[in-house]
Amino acid sequence: MSVLVEFAMFPTDKGESVSSYVSRVIKVIDESGFEYKLTPMGTVFETDTMEEALGLINKAYSVLEPDCNRIYSTVKFDIRKNRSNRLTQKITSIESKLGKEVKK
Repeated sequence: MSVLVEFAMFPTDKGESVSSYVSRVIKVIDESGFEYKLTPMGTVFETDTMEEALGLINKAYSVLEPDCNRIYSTVKFDIRKNRSNRLTQKITSIESKLGKEVKK
């Protein structure tokens, strides 16, 4: 199974620039060992199970919770049985149909 997750998480009570807080979340994802891609508006990662995905989101929350009074998060899931490596495969599929690489 493949669980693709697109999410963003940040405090809303820490002013205009929150990159120091977002970097804590990215560090958790990076150290998890799961494949991920950082984008300007969020992060996409892939796990094998829903439990792993939810566990990683919970760990991300746990690094903000001690000193943040309000945390905003958006989460989208794409769950598909009998597939894997969709983080890159979905892009490859589009590129093959376009006949060229897309901008990254």
